Amino acid sequence: MKPKACVLLADGINCDQELFYAFEKYGGAPQFVHVNELRSKSKKLKNYQILAIPGGFAYGDDVVSGKILATELVSFLKDQIKEFVQRKRLVVGICNGFQVLVRTGLLPFNHLGKMDATLAQNASGHFECRFVKIKIEDSRAVFLKPYVGQIIDIAVNHGEGRFFALDKELKKVENSKLVFCRYVDEKGKPAKHYPQNPNGALNAIAGITDPTGHILGLMPHPEKIVELTQHPNWRRGNVQAKGGFVFQGMIKFAKVS
Repeated sequence: MKPKACVLLADGINCDQELFYAFEKYGGAPQFVHVNELRSKSKKLKNYQILAIPGGFAYGDDVVSGKILATELVSFLKDQIKEFVQRKRLVVGICNGFQVLVRTGLLPFNHLGKMDATLAQNASGHFECRFVKIKIEDSRAVFLKPYVGQIIDIAVNHGEGRFFALDKELKKVENSKLVFCRYVDEKGKPAKHYPQNPNGALNAIAGITDPTGHILGLMPHPEKIVELTQHPNWRRGNVQAKGGFVFQGMIKFAKVS
């Protein structure tokens, strides 16, 4: 059977259609589920193999990006989320969804209700909306191992994407192999400077996983480069659509787990 993916909806989320398409393209069975349906228990998170939180501006990103949705999840859906995670189901948050996962505490260390890192305002001081390069690294996300070493052209669309943690937590992230992708320059080296590093993220961190390898978060948008025609230079014939690595990896893993 096709793994069922819960594509979470809330006011202000606007990348849900692309995310739905990506999961469907790579063999999943996505369903749109509004957060109110989970709160009322008319739909239950335990009936899905994957929880996917799309990008956008949940609740207008009032206070700071992702804060209100994160608070809603921790306050009203904590038991459902804990059960989901304990059953080793998969979670992915993209852009605003990544911000939500960090503010719930699920990333980086799976401390639900406690923040250990943040995604701060871009060092550039403005919204970044363009393509950059990331490199897939060896990490706790074992289902991404087939893609380790790949360099991918990928879209970013965010104003608060700068990964930041205190030295102790940052070292733990690195030493525990929680970084699964970084911004890189034309030579494939971690991008320390703008514009290759679009937000000033520490250690060029673009995406991380939790210690179990089952929860992923990344600022770039893989769902926006699953078709060649989504790339701005697709007519030149020298680009590829490689954003499917996240969805292929998760769906293959969900089928056998």
